[in-house]
Amino acid sequence: MKIVVVSAGLSSPSSTRLLADRLAAATLAHVDAEPEVIELRDLATEIAQHFVTGFPPARLAAALDAVAAADGLIAVTPVFAASYSGLFKSFFDVIDKDALTGKPVLLGATGGTARHSLVTEHALRPLFTYLRALVLPTAVYAASEDWGEEGLAQRIARAGAELARFMAPAAHNTALSVDTAAAIAPRSLTGAITSVDPADGFEVVPFEQRLAALRVP
Repeated sequence: MKIVVVSAGLSSPSSTRLLADRLAAATLAHVDAEPEVIELRDLATEIAQHFVTGFPPARLAAALDAVAAADGLIAVTPVFAASYSGLFKSFFDVIDKDALTGKPVLLGATGGTARHSLVTEHALRPLFTYLRALVLPTAVYAASEDWGEEGLAQRIARAGAELARFMAPAAHNTALSVDTAAAIAPRSLTGAITSVDPADGFEVVPFEQRLAALRVP
């Protein structure tokens, strides 16, 4: 299997690339896959040329092919003007419209303040939903003050485990981890989610009987 990491960071070193690398490491802790990193700042000129000519230069074509062939995608952008960067959007504007269909995608973003923490929900998630990708439930936003905090590490670990699970669903369905199994709520005899484990034994009271108990004499 193969994981492709798309980083839209502009500086070197970049907090965006750092977050992307940590998300990749968290995923690879659960699944055996080959990672490939695509730095969009190295492809900025090629992306602009593609818009003008309609044909991708060789390096950009290779990057687009890598994303299309990936079993899982990690996409991370810095926040510009309360949204994803123009470079990030431009790359996914030139990708084939069917390249991400059904592909599990882990979203990440970095910014200078926690006030932009919802960018993953109001900007990134709709973009990848439009591209018909399978967007994972957990997206990771890292503000400047988050680095070194336990909360960020926990979100990264949870997101990486989710991507690994969707990349290799059969393996995870046959052997759920302890953490995953604990997160699944037990179900009643009728299939409804309940806080009571059926294995412990309990009496099922018919709904009509519960309603009758509420009637005023």
